[in-house]
Amino acid sequence: MPLFAAVYPPAAAVADLVARVAELRIDARLADPAHLHLTLAFLGEVPDDRLVEVEGALGLAAESFRDGRGSSPRLRLGGGGSFGQGRSTVLWVDVGGEPDALGTLARLVRDGLRRAELPHDDKPFRAHLTIARPGDRVDPADVRADREALHGYAGPDWSADELVLVRSHLGRPARYTRLAAWPL
Repeated sequence: MPLFAAVYPPAAAVADLVARVAELRIDARLADPAHLHLTLAFLGEVPDDRLVEVEGALGLAAESFRDGRGSSPRLRLGGGGSFGQGRSTVLWVDVGGEPDALGTLARLVRDGLRRAELPHDDKPFRAHLTIARPGDRVDPADVRADREALHGYAGPDWSADELVLVRSHLGRPARYTRLAAWPL
């Protein structure tokens, strides 16, 4: 089963972002607001019989994070940019507030997965929230205009209160199931 570890922004932060995204110029496949999340680690395909090990690794990561901080990190969605070009363009929103704390959590998650010899991506962590994949309908001028519009965006502050293990269901539309969560 395809899995990832994530932090989900609260409904108020998502609603504020959705209102801003509605003002963008691009004709894009917008991400479903219910699925907006900050990916800390993508595990990819994990055999069902290793789910307990995944849960153990993430539980220990959350516990270590709590012990090291004493409080949940304060975050804010704001700013933004794009990755790729043409069909592979992705429009994203940046993470402000305490993104270094989110980086620490991502490192703890990945370290735990590595120790348990569980699969996960090794791409450098970059805190961001994907909001759209314009695909082949993208006009570079619209992407530039939307990046500029997002540059001035500053959403409300919120507290990252839990680490969530999520299962992806392949296909369109994307579906996600929360399998477990740990307090931060």
